[in-house]
Amino acid sequence: MNPTPQPSITEPARQTPVIDEVDVLVLGGGPAGLAAAASAARCGARTLLVERYGFLGGMGTAAGVTNFCGLHANVHGVIRRVVQGVGAELLERIDALGGLNAPHLLFGARMAAQAYDTAAYKVAADELLAASGARVLLHAWVAGVLMRDTERLDAIVVETKSGRAAIRAQYFIDCTGDGDVAAFAGVPYEKGADGEAMMYPSTMMRIGGVDPVRAGEAWRHVAGRMQAAQARGETFTRQGPILRPQKNPTEWRANVTQLARADGGPVDGTDAWQLSAAEGEGRRQAAHFLGFLRRDMPGFEDAYLLDLPPQLGIRETRRIVGDYVLSEDDVLQCASFDDTVGVNGWPVEEHAAGRVEWRWPHGTQDAAGRAASRGYNHLPWRMLLPRGMDNLLVAGRCASMTHGGQSAARVSGACFVMGQAAGTGSALALRRAIPPRRLPAGDLQDELRRAGAWLGLDGDPLPAPI
Repeated sequence: MNPTPQPSITEPARQTPVIDEVDVLVLGGGPAGLAAAASAARCGARTLLVERYGFLGGMGTAAGVTNFCGLHANVHGVIRRVVQGVGAELLERIDALGGLNAPHLLFGARMAAQAYDTAAYKVAADELLAASGARVLLHAWVAGVLMRDTERLDAIVVETKSGRAAIRAQYFIDCTGDGDVAAFAGVPYEKGADGEAMMYPSTMMRIGGVDPVRAGEAWRHVAGRMQAAQARGETFTRQGPILRPQKNPTEWRANVTQLARADGGPVDGTDAWQLSAAEGEGRRQAAHFLGFLRRDMPGFEDAYLLDLPPQLGIRETRRIVGDYVLSEDDVLQCASFDDTVGVNGWPVEEHAAGRVEWRWPHGTQDAAGRAASRGYNHLPWRMLLPRGMDNLLVAGRCASMTHGGQSAARVSGACFVMGQAAGTGSALALRRAIPPRRLPAGDLQDELRRAGAWLGLDGDPLPAPI
């Protein structure tokens, strides 16, 4: 329950210093923001990325996700890495630091994910941005926007340890995850399936001190042992646990908590009071799960909490309304679009009350027993273009999607794709002095291909199997 609202106060007017003027301003340093800033800078735009934390990586580092989803797709029964370009370069840099696991198969080899070390991710992200020529401003929180007119942003207002400041740009890319910039600018947005039923957040945890020999393939047994514990009266907030080893086999990650309001609904990641209450509850749930592991899971007897991340793992808040709204049917039917900027290969993964619901792309099996579905949907350029705005793009989990569509395309693989397209498209629009929506899709696609992206169009060579 939020405290009773207090009367408002009137702040005195003040002069806000403009601390920078750039071509492309990227807000948010997660997968979408990293790819956007690197791509815009490499296309010749003076680019600045603004991030609220002292490091980059978004939910992958700040929320301790430690696992890339959506880099791969099951293409007619063969697992292939369908996210290339900037995302592939970041993986190479993490791997060079010794922080990347080989992809691991899930659900009977229907899909794959890839674990990484968060410290290596942070360093690799720094290296990627530095190599691209993009500049970075850390410890800066988006506090508002200033408009040139109803269709164009003029500047972003940020709060920093140096005080309140403004940054001007020609083009803006909202990669905040919560769509903060778009919301401040008055762009229409949606939340959840009905305005409230968003996906539930989680507190991620890393566990040290695991005996990998005795633990074995613990991920195959943890759900059954949780059910046995529940039969004895123990309570867990969520079924469908994820428990997997990291690069160091004595270190594991767990994704098993679920954060709800007092009325049982999902915590809203844009509500500071709800977030504050949920942080402590998430740590309580993590400690409880550790106790279960030490008692009931072989190899975890001496385990300890190695890390609890700086914030909750937020899956869904605002989703802006763009020129096209990617739907769950688009995901399940492996939709194609002429203006594709890349693909999403992750199924619908909806975190509902107490459980995780999976829905898979449609398709039967062919005579050889292979999946007939191509296993991915195109991501159209139009889903990055907020309605009514001429110099703002939105990439990442706050892009234009329905609740069901976002349940799939919110993951890091699709965010890399959207970010690279947004950064590249902004730089091309800058060269031509046009709004991004007037940019011919074919020109953008040609530039993306030159930068190594895979678009999933007929005639594009398939990436190699993993």
